[in-house]
Amino acid sequence: MESEKLAESICTLLKDHKAIDVCMINVKEKTSLADYFVIAGGNSITHTKALVGHIEEMTEKEGVSPKRREGVREGRWAVLDYGEVIVHIFNDETRLFYHLESLWDDGTNVKKF
Repeated sequence: MESEKLAESICTLLKDHKAIDVCMINVKEKTSLADYFVIAGGNSITHTKALVGHIEEMTEKEGVSPKRREGVREGRWAVLDYGEVIVHIFNDETRLFYHLESLWDDGTNVKKF
């Protein structure tokens, strides 16, 4: 699956399940880690874990599984690494502290959902 299409699909899934401030950041020209970062928030640890579970369930139906996953058990900052797309799902407090969007936003590469 093309990286942009995967990132947009994940953003839509997150938005449909009440994720907070969902955005997709094009980082192709900024890092070799990935093409896109998807960033979203959950309103509680339980919500964050549920969002992760839903993304994994839906992407696996499409034959796409994360290469790595971190922080899911704690539910404060979960990361799903799909290779070209890295998904970050934060609880409110952790997202405010790290504010990843400000590190990668150049004014033209962020799409809000």
